[in-house]
Amino acid sequence: MTAQGALFRPADSVELRRAFACFPSGVVGLCALADGGPAGIAASSFTSVSLEPALVSVCVAHTSTTWPALRVAGRLGISVLSEAGEAACLSLSAKGTDRFAALSWTAHDDGAVFLDNAVLRLNCSIEQEVAAGDHDIVVLRVHELSYHADGRPLVFHGSRFRQLTGA
Repeated sequence: MTAQGALFRPADSVELRRAFACFPSGVVGLCALADGGPAGIAASSFTSVSLEPALVSVCVAHTSTTWPALRVAGRLGISVLSEAGEAACLSLSAKGTDRFAALSWTAHDDGAVFLDNAVLRLNCSIEQEVAAGDHDIVVLRVHELSYHADGRPLVFHGSRFRQLTGA
């Protein structure tokens, strides 16, 4: 089977955003104690990388004003948001506000911050950062975890939040 040239368009940033919206992803909060309180960002570019050693990755935009504070934290908490986590995602994405004012969260002794009601929590440290275009790929080593195997994650698809349905 061959691709027909008429089906393809130039891959500018607008078309890429629309195209990437075709791929569903989970949503995570990446959080830690920084500057005397919780700091965090939302990301939909989270993925597992390796089982041995235990590694995951997340992509962070160069324009993030929160990442510099998170980068220097000893430990980072990744919370995979549950299907009820839309408000948490929006809060972690907000600019110029207290992102944690309406969130329920817990800080680990080592400074990692976890959002309550997450389906998966990973206590991580930065293993490696790789510059990639307008983002950095941040590889994180997983030190501890907790999860709810029957939990239902929040899904981002088609530029909207969605929920998984049972079959």
